[in-house]
Amino acid sequence: MSSAPSPDRAAASGPAPRSAVRRELVRTLAGFARLPLELADFWARRGSLREELVDCLERPAPLPPDPQPSVRTDRPLSVFVSCAEHSGQIHAVNLVRELRAELERRGAPPPNLVGLGGEPLARAGVTTLGNPVERAVMGFDGVASALPYYLNLLEDCAEHFRSSRPDVAVLVDSPALHIPLGRIARRYGVKVLHFVTPQHWGWAPWRAAGYARSVDRALTILPFEPAWFERRGVPVAHVGHPLQDRLARVPQGSAPTERLSLAVLPGSRERVIDLNLPWMLEALAHVRERVPALDVRVLQEHPEHQSRIAEHIAGARASDWAHVETGELHASLRKASAAFSVSGTVLLDVLHHRLPTVCIYRVAKARDTLAYRSLLCTPWFASVNLLAAREVVPEFCFRGRGPLEEVAGALERALVDPQWRTEARRGLDLAALRLGPDGACRRAALHALDLAGGA
Repeated sequence: MSSAPSPDRAAASGPAPRSAVRRELVRTLAGFARLPLELADFWARRGSLREELVDCLERPAPLPPDPQPSVRTDRPLSVFVSCAEHSGQIHAVNLVRELRAELERRGAPPPNLVGLGGEPLARAGVTTLGNPVERAVMGFDGVASALPYYLNLLEDCAEHFRSSRPDVAVLVDSPALHIPLGRIARRYGVKVLHFVTPQHWGWAPWRAAGYARSVDRALTILPFEPAWFERRGVPVAHVGHPLQDRLARVPQGSAPTERLSLAVLPGSRERVIDLNLPWMLEALAHVRERVPALDVRVLQEHPEHQSRIAEHIAGARASDWAHVETGELHASLRKASAAFSVSGTVLLDVLHHRLPTVCIYRVAKARDTLAYRSLLCTPWFASVNLLAAREVVPEFCFRGRGPLEEVAGALERALVDPQWRTEARRGLDLAALRLGPDGACRRAALHALDLAGGA
C-alpha cells in the first residue's frame, strides 16, 4: 500500500462549485481532443502493454495485512459514500455496515453519512443528495441527454464538499462518475478512497495517469491489479473481491445428478438476453445431436424475464429439452454438470461451484468487434482465465453467426470428456485460490478509517 499527497486542507474553502464542475467538463472535452494521439501511442505500444499485463497476471499479489487505523472518539466521523449502479450499491451498503461495526468496536460514535445512491443506501443510514443508481436502471440513452443531470449532481456534491468537508469520500466503482467526482473532492481538501479500481489494464491504459490524480487511495479487487496500477503511480491497496463476501455464505460445489445438466446463463438484461439466448439455443441444438440426454436449464435470477426467455425457447423449438429456472441462482448451479455463460461477473458465481464452463461475448455491431480486436490489452476477457493466467474457460468473442460448431464442440467436452473436465477443475481451483477469501468490504472500511484518521 502507498499513499499520494492530499491537497492542502488549509485551502479547503476551494472554488465555487459550478467552477469546479466546469473545470472537470473542460478536462473531459480535452481528453476527447487528445484521443487520436492517445490511440496512436497505444497501438504503437500494444504488444509491450500486453506483455506487461501477462507478467502481472502470472504474479498475483497476496492480500497484505489489514491497516491499523487510529479512530477519533471525540466526534462523529463525517463520511461521503457514493455508488452509481446496482452492484456498486450492494458493495457500498456492505461497506457502510462494516464501517459502523468497526467504529462501534472502537468506542467511537456513529458516523455522519452523506452521499449518492438509492433506497438501500438510504436504509443503511446515508443521507442521499441524489440517486444515480435509479438513472442507470432507467437506462437513458445518449451522452447529451444525461449530461445536465450529472453536471447538476456533481455541483451538489461540490457544494457539500465545500461546506461540510467530510473526513473521507468513499467512491464505489463507476469510474465515469467517480473519477471526476474524486478530483472535485480533492480540490476541497477531502481525502478520496475509490473501491473497485477501473479496468484500465484491459483497455485505455492511458487513463491511469488521470486516475492517479483523482484518488488518495485505490482499492483493487483482482490480484494482478496492484502491480499494474503501482507502475503508473496510482496509490493502491489490495482488498480482494467483494463478491466473495456474499459467496462465503453459499454452499460450495455442484451436487451429482442422475442426468447431464447444463446451466445456461444468458445475462440479466433484456437486450443481452435477446442478443445471446437465441444463438446459445442454436448452438445447444448441435450439442444435443451428440448428447441427446442433455437437460438444459436456462437460469435467471430476475423473474420478470421469465416470459421473455420462454418465448425465445419456444421460438427455437427447444421447449421439450430447455426449461427456465428462476429464483436462487446457486441452488440451480449446484445441480449442474457444466455451464454455458455470457461474459460478466456471473462467471465468478459459476467459479464458486467449480463448474466447467464455456463463455461467449457476442457483440451486436461491427465497431464492437473492431474494438475487441484492436483496443483490448488482455489475452483473455473471461475473469476466470485472467485469474488463472491461462484459458481454463473456453471463450469466444464474435458478431453474427459466429463459431457455432466450435462452441458446440467445447460444450461437449465440458460435459462428457473426463480428462478435459479434470484439467478444467484444476484451473478453476487455481482461479478461486487467487481470487482470495471474503472480507473485502471489511478491509475497505478499514482503509476508509485509515484515510480519515490522517485527514
